[in-house]
Amino acid sequence: MTVPPAITIPPLDAAQREQLVATTAALQALIAAHGGWLPFDEYLQQVLYAPGLGYYSAGAAKFGASGDFVTAPEISPLFGACVARQCAPLLVAGAEVLELGAGSGALAATLLVSLARLEALPQRYYILEVSADLRERQRARIAALPDALRARVQWLEALPVRPVRGVLLANEVADALPFQCFAVATGESTGCGTDGHGYLERGVAAGAGGELRWQLRPANAGLSRELQRLSASLAQPFAPGFQSELCVRLNPWIAALSAALESGMILLFDYGLGRGELFHPQRDSGTLRCHYRHRAHDDPFLFPGLQDISAWVDFTRLAEAASDVGLEVGGYCTQAAFLLGSGIELAMADAPDTGARARLAAQARELLMPGEMGESFKVMALTRAVKVPLAGFRHQDLRRLL
Repeated sequence: MTVPPAITIPPLDAAQREQLVATTAALQALIAAHGGWLPFDEYLQQVLYAPGLGYYSAGAAKFGASGDFVTAPEISPLFGACVARQCAPLLVAGAEVLELGAGSGALAATLLVSLARLEALPQRYYILEVSADLRERQRARIAALPDALRARVQWLEALPVRPVRGVLLANEVADALPFQCFAVATGESTGCGTDGHGYLERGVAAGAGGELRWQLRPANAGLSRELQRLSASLAQPFAPGFQSELCVRLNPWIAALSAALESGMILLFDYGLGRGELFHPQRDSGTLRCHYRHRAHDDPFLFPGLQDISAWVDFTRLAEAASDVGLEVGGYCTQAAFLLGSGIELAMADAPDTGARARLAAQARELLMPGEMGESFKVMALTRAVKVPLAGFRHQDLRRLL
């Protein structure tokens, strides 16, 4: 795994080099404690979430021009305005909003302003954020709002014990859950040993010089059973040499969100596909991607703790997990279709002058175009006791692809 030659990686500053040394040392110790091999999901848990060392728990900028990537709420307030239009009918008296992983706070700020205009403000706007650094950035963003809006925001350290009536929001959260990496054995890889099903788990080892690298091991019984089930559900089962990612943590995550929702909607935004498309034979190298200073590459060992690492979401697994806990899939479509259904053109019409409309038009193209975020990002609504129509899904229904 290497960075493509055409991509130039900016040099690390002194603080980054210090964090990289500390994170690598911690990983080497963890690998040694595990007998020389670490499952990839446990590697991700360390490099993304370890206190003071992980990507989401350390203090480096992550979002926007000075960070590693840009999310839809940072691209344009049009995104938040459209989400507000979808949420407003569900925010009846006493209803609440809970946002998971609020990033820079851009979505929360835009949502509150937009919902105020729609006269649909929630009684409380909860933010659940695991990163202390991001919580401070969110507080600064929310502090700029009028008192009447700011007073509704409350930060949580865990999902609420009392279930919410209203809306749970998760924009690019599911892809940040640690995932396993697997491969299907070939004639050349059988020397690694298998349990009879030909499935291998891709984990992390340390080389002679301490460098981090991939290493295959036979998949354990639990992973093998899961991969057997997954392969059997596909039109074309996994072929030798196929490799991809598997996130079984999606199931307990959805169960936890379901327990936190009395009635209303869980609205999920993420890049991903239904299972048949995600594990299509032509996608035989998986979807693992790393982002560092707006450079995308596929080497998860380049800057451990300093770069984002994610994989595309299996929306079929999300739908199955939802069904298991009594939620309905109220809608599933592309981000472009959702924004159009939620009235992005109306939000653009609110611009005060020609210059502002031109800027919003450029932002809308980035949100809507297939080559940008419009097609790769999907939107899913999981509902409980919702009787009102979901306007964001009126133009497209992709549930047949789940």
